[in-house]
Amino acid sequence: MMRLKKLGKEKQDFLNFFIYLKKRNFQGYTGLAIKNSFYQFLTAFFGKIGSLVFTIILARILMPELFGLYSLALATIVVFVAFSDLGVQQTLIRFVSKNLGKEKQGKANAYVKYLFKIKLFLVLGVSFVLVISAKFISANYYQKPLFLALLGGVLYIISINLIYVVEALFQSFNKFKYPFFKEVFFQIIRLILVPLAVLVSLKYAFSHEAMLFLIFLALSFSYFLALVFIFFLMKKKLVFLKVKKEALTTSEKSELNKFMWPLSAIALSGVFFGYVDMIMLGRFVLAEFIGYYRVAFSLIASAIYPLTFSFVLYPLFSRLKGQRLKRALTKSVKVTLLLSVCAALATLFLAPYIIGIAFGNSYVESIPLLRLFALLLLSGPLTALYTSYIISQGKPFIVAKLLIFSTLINICLNYFFITWFITYGQKWAIFGAAMATIISCYFYLFGLIFCRKN
Repeated sequence: MMRLKKLGKEKQDFLNFFIYLKKRNFQGYTGLAIKNSFYQFLTAFFGKIGSLVFTIILARILMPELFGLYSLALATIVVFVAFSDLGVQQTLIRFVSKNLGKEKQGKANAYVKYLFKIKLFLVLGVSFVLVISAKFISANYYQKPLFLALLGGVLYIISINLIYVVEALFQSFNKFKYPFFKEVFFQIIRLILVPLAVLVSLKYAFSHEAMLFLIFLALSFSYFLALVFIFFLMKKKLVFLKVKKEALTTSEKSELNKFMWPLSAIALSGVFFGYVDMIMLGRFVLAEFIGYYRVAFSLIASAIYPLTFSFVLYPLFSRLKGQRLKRALTKSVKVTLLLSVCAALATLFLAPYIIGIAFGNSYVESIPLLRLFALLLLSGPLTALYTSYIISQGKPFIVAKLLIFSTLINICLNYFFITWFITYGQKWAIFGAAMATIISCYFYLFGLIFCRKN
């Protein structure tokens, strides 16, 4: 009887999430957490859908070789973007949200100004490094025509970082719906401007390098327009920025820096974990093989997010304790695993149709890769679930250490498999990179499972 009663409570906790959404009753901390989680999910969901549609359109227009060059340039620029943030965004959310009471608004304003100075220094420094290293990266490391694309990446770095700052301000003020509005606006603008830039380049017979430069200009301008859109919202909603700022003490700056630098390690590890395969492949294989690889991985990455329920479960995990928490996790794992297995099997059998319909016959080489990457449909949702669980229990440093260690393993495995398999052909090299990525992801997942039990 007691067991049935506990199961009833767990079921009610889960159903309460949807009751809050249906009634739009977001009073109190629970309601606020649910509302914020829901808008975060919508933002990420529309971002994933928009990115997938954008990738399909761009890949079809550019064809494998040029799409591979674009993907390689983007992966390189994203790494520089990571160095231009170094945990500033999350630190801003943490310290501003903590000081938003009426008597502390001046302090919140001071944190914004201080962190913005750090952000500005990082963005200008990283942009300068990218400018002076672009020639070496394109001509010596990749040996591919990416110089102008990387220079265009400077504007991309500046615009996306400004967006990050404004989004962080809204999130610190618990205004999560405005970043969602921005995301919808950005996806629409990007789907218009970038294909238009490609068509203009094709019409006037631009070189591949010039076309890539124009693509990144269009991307940067899309972010700039999204920034203008959200800036007008910011002027009306974030009134605390008009309050006279107070000076930060030395101890407050020290506390902020101690919080920020561990986040820097996590952010850099996450980016390297996600893009080291592309960066290493860029050194060893032709651009079209990078295009095949990116197409398969993009489809899997887009499919993983709908299978993930961490946005719902994080507030619930934070509230539950003891046996109720363990049972909630067990049930969540079972449901997630069932959906993941179905998605993986569907991908295995339908891979030729998925690639053919979405990307066309030019990308048939991506079919075996897509089937291999189907293994990530099993690990990806479970990884998100266990990560959410561990963080909800106040143990983020466990996640950080595992991520850093898994990233190092990923780097070593990518180099080993790519250099070994390339002796059999470039097609085999991209399979080697896929295997390295899959092994590293499963190592990370098993690490999370082991740490959860201890």
